[in-house]
Amino acid sequence: MPLFKKCENFTEAKEAQAAGLYPYFHELQSQQDVEVIMEGKRRIMLGSNNYLGLTVHPEVKQAAIEAIQQYGTGCSGSRFLNGTLNLHTELERRLAKFLRKEAVITFSTGFQSNLGIISAICGRNDYIISDKENHASIYDGCKLSYAKHLRFNHSDMNDLERVLASVPIDAGKLIVTDGVFSMSGDICKLPEMVALKKKYNARLMVDDAHGFGVIGEGGRGTGSYFDLEDEVDIIMGTFSKSLASLGGYMAAKEVVVEYVRHTSRPFIFSASIPPASCAAAMKALEIIEAEPERVERLGHLASYMKKALNSRQIKIKESPTPIIPIYTYDQITTLALAKKLFEEGVYVNPVLPPATPPKECLLRVSLMATHTEALIDEAVDIIEAALKEAGLV
Repeated sequence: MPLFKKCENFTEAKEAQAAGLYPYFHELQSQQDVEVIMEGKRRIMLGSNNYLGLTVHPEVKQAAIEAIQQYGTGCSGSRFLNGTLNLHTELERRLAKFLRKEAVITFSTGFQSNLGIISAICGRNDYIISDKENHASIYDGCKLSYAKHLRFNHSDMNDLERVLASVPIDAGKLIVTDGVFSMSGDICKLPEMVALKKKYNARLMVDDAHGFGVIGEGGRGTGSYFDLEDEVDIIMGTFSKSLASLGGYMAAKEVVVEYVRHTSRPFIFSASIPPASCAAAMKALEIIEAEPERVERLGHLASYMKKALNSRQIKIKESPTPIIPIYTYDQITTLALAKKLFEEGVYVNPVLPPATPPKECLLRVSLMATHTEALIDEAVDIIEAALKEAGLV
């Protein structure tokens, strides 16, 4: 088949556009806040990962501005060569202290963090055992590593043990899981995973992209939430969510970080995080440390909205996180509801296969600590009316 034939045959996007149901690439014309201007109209933002609302914090914005004034707009090189600023090393030091790990290494994006960590740590003779609902970047990191990739059913600890038992006891083994799963909002079964890690002589990595700033003491994530920080060998996270910036990191023992720093191709051959992004993440971290009540507020609002949805018989999946999946089941219904809500002034994310099983499509709602109860009430009224019209309430 000619190389570009697959491109010519790809018609799904145009078909959705023609039907008026295309849900992607809506243009934002304002700050990433609880209320936004999107395509010329005010919308309540319920589809952002800006969990602590720090992208619009004046101190975070000012830190980014001052970094540009001092360092310019970019580093123009990799961390190995001319691309290491004192900002990078200071951010790594502060993150390590906050996460109570020996060392941290930063990457240019969260996606690249998983690529860079997994492909450096694991090789052809190793095994990676991962949850089937892990993020796509974990899957791609596994491919890049050339390790043997084995999967277990989502949060099924019996299935995890079955897989672990099939692997030679003396082989290198890395169990990888999301801490907070990005679509469902549920939390991994970390205590059970730690027990299995010890039983089968494995190491454990937690992708805490949606856990940092959301759960745990002061927002320290999944390990802290279960009081098992020391049992998580590798913590991965991002700056693009609670830290209001762009980039990612790995926190681990210093010997592991140094190995990744000198062997990870995605790290070695990429330009470093721009000064503004680095400074914004560092200021956001300062605010999180100084204002742990932001994390508490986020939890309160999540409980508030779930109670409101439950009181109206709207089917959701319960979890302690600010990610609230509203089940809409089939694809066309989900797209139509996302469009209806958008038109009525509420932005949510439609989640379709392959991110969900075919008949378990959903609308993904996510909250910020800066939402108000009044905004949530307004949004819930709109959501209820749309679901009633669709026959789902």
